[in-house]
Amino acid sequence: MAGANAVSNAAVLNSSINGFVIESRVKVDSVPERSYQQFLRINEWWDAEHSWFGSADNFSILPQVGGCFCEIDGERQVEHMRILFIEPNKEIRMLGGLGPLQMMGVHGAMSWKFLPMKNGGTEIVQRYAVTGYLDGGLDKLAEVVDRVQTSQLLRLSNKLSKSSIPGN
Repeated sequence: MAGANAVSNAAVLNSSINGFVIESRVKVDSVPERSYQQFLRINEWWDAEHSWFGSADNFSILPQVGGCFCEIDGERQVEHMRILFIEPNKEIRMLGGLGPLQMMGVHGAMSWKFLPMKNGGTEIVQRYAVTGYLDGGLDKLAEVVDRVQTSQLLRLSNKLSKSSIPGN
């Protein structure tokens, strides 16, 4: 499975005018503990194109209940999501609306699971459920949110693949 970094499954699982559920999965050559720890170093893999202040270096995750997935650039600060649940090296759950969803008054719940595989690797499962109201329907946003979140999962996978090469 060396270099495996393709999303094995990315889909809009459900979509309606009142919300949507997306899920993406990827398998990596990294044990769950290492995959989870890299996930927490979000500033090393999150796409700066999907930041408010233009630099992935400003991202952090405080891994505790009530902790913040935040972006801080001096006095400019944004809480993207709040941590609800942590089982270290296995799962983290967060609440919040990412990007433009934040000002739409929607409720979003995201989970990242780090499932051990028999070969010693990890299957990372990212799921995001969004509900609320948007004139014209939230179903119109499901595909684009799925693409953006799948690209973030691929960036994490690629980071794990590169850092597993000796010397990186």
